Amino acid sequence: MVDLSDVRKRPEEYRDAAKKKGIAVDIAKFLKLDEERRALLAVVEEMRAKRNSVSKQVPTMKGTEKEKAIKEMKELAETLKEKEHVLEKTEAAWQHLQLLIPSIPLPKVPVGKDDTENVEIRRWAPHQSPASAGSGAEQGDPVTFDFEPKDHIALGEALDIIDVLRGVKIAGSRSYFLKGDGARLELAVLLFTLDHLTKKGYTPFLPPLMVNYDAMMGTSYFPGGEEQTYAIGVQKAKDGPLESDGFFLIGTSEVSVTSYHSGEVLKHEDLPRRYCGMSNCFRREAGTYGKDTKGLYRIHQFQKVEQVVLCEASPEASANMHSELLTNAEEVLQALELPYRVVDVCTGDMGRGQVYKNDIETWMPSRKGYGETHSCSTFHDFQARRLNIKYETKTGEKKFVHTLNNTCIASPRILIPILEIYQNKDGSVTIPKALQPYMGGQKKIVKR
Repeated sequence: MVDLSDVRKRPEEYRDAAKKKGIAVDIAKFLKLDEERRALLAVVEEMRAKRNSVSKQVPTMKGTEKEKAIKEMKELAETLKEKEHVLEKTEAAWQHLQLLIPSIPLPKVPVGKDDTENVEIRRWAPHQSPASAGSGAEQGDPVTFDFEPKDHIALGEALDIIDVLRGVKIAGSRSYFLKGDGARLELAVLLFTLDHLTKKGYTPFLPPLMVNYDAMMGTSYFPGGEEQTYAIGVQKAKDGPLESDGFFLIGTSEVSVTSYHSGEVLKHEDLPRRYCGMSNCFRREAGTYGKDTKGLYRIHQFQKVEQVVLCEASPEASANMHSELLTNAEEVLQALELPYRVVDVCTGDMGRGQVYKNDIETWMPSRKGYGETHSCSTFHDFQARRLNIKYETKTGEKKFVHTLNNTCIASPRILIPILEIYQNKDGSVTIPKALQPYMGGQKKIVKR
C-alpha cells in the first residue's frame, strides 16, 4: 500500500497515477473516509477513556452519586457501542479503498493505455542464428530458414514431446502434457536458470504453492486479481457446494517468496536479500477467451524461476537491483542464443504497485514477432507496507524495505522460441549448447 501521509499531501498526484494506470479508485472519497475515520476514532477513544476512568471511581462512590454514575455508564456504553459499530464499518471501507490506491510511476515511465504503447529500448540477437540462413523471411526477422518452418505444436506433436489433445481431455482448455524429451527440456531450462542465479549468490527456494489471503493481499494481487486466481475449495456440507477454505494457488512464486519475511525486521547489513523461487504456477486466464488459445503461450499451469530482492529504502539501490535482475534474465536468453527485445512498460500496462517495469519479449517465428517471456518490476515500499517488512538502519531507525521481482525464466512459454528457432529441416530440434549438459550431453531431439 502507499504512504497515507503522502496521499494526504499529494492527492492530485495519486489521482493522476490512477488515471494513467487505468485503475478505478476515488481518491476524494478515500480522503473523506480518512477524515471521518480519524474523527470517529478520536471520539471512540475519548469515550473509552471516560468509561475506564469512571469504572475505577464507581467502587468508591455511595448512594445517589453511585446510582447516577452507573446510569451514565450504561448510557455511555450504549452510545459507545453505536459509535464503535460506525467506526468498524468506516474502517472496513477505508481499508478497502486504501488497498486500491496505486503507487506513482517513476517520471521515466512512458504514458500509454496498454501493451501496444510500450516503448522498445533495445534488441539483442546472436551473431549467427541457430537456424539456417536463407531467403523468404519477413523484413526485420532475426531468424531465417531455408525451409518451411513448423510452429512449436507441430514440432512437438511430430517429435511426440507435446500432447495438447490429451491434456485438454483430462484438464480442459489451455492444458497440455510435456513428455519424453519435452519434459526433460523444460527441466533443463529451469535447472540451468537456477544454477545461473545460485552462482550469483541468489538463495533458491521451493516455496509453498498454496498461500493465505494475507500473502495475496500483501504482494498486491488482492484485491483486484481474484478472478485470475484458483481458490482452494472444500465441501463443508454433504452434497453442498465447494466453499473457499482461505487458501489460493499461486500464479508466481513472487507471492510466497516476497511474503517470506512478512512481519519481520531485518538488519541493514543483511540487505539486499537475493532470492529465487522455482515453482509451479497457476492462472485462470479469465477474460482471455479466444486470445492466444493455440499452443503453449497462454495456459493455466506452468513452471517458473522467479527472482525476488529485498533492499534498503533507496531509489538508487532499487534502480541498481532492477538493473541486476534484468541483466540476469538477459544473460539466460543470451546463453540460450534467443533473440529478444527489452521494452519500457507504459503506465496502462503496469500493476497497481509497480513504479517501474520492463518486459523482455523473445522472438517467436510462428507469431512472426516478439512474445512476452519476462517481466521485471520495481515496487519501492508498496509491497513491504502491506506485508510489514522493515529493516533497522545503522542509526537504529526502522524503515520499510524496497522489493523487486523478475521472471528469470518461465516454461513452457520459453519452449516456443527454443523449439521453433532451433528446428532443423529434417524435423529434429537442436538442443541449445547451454542446456546439453542438463540433458546428459544429448545434442538433438528426434522422434523416438
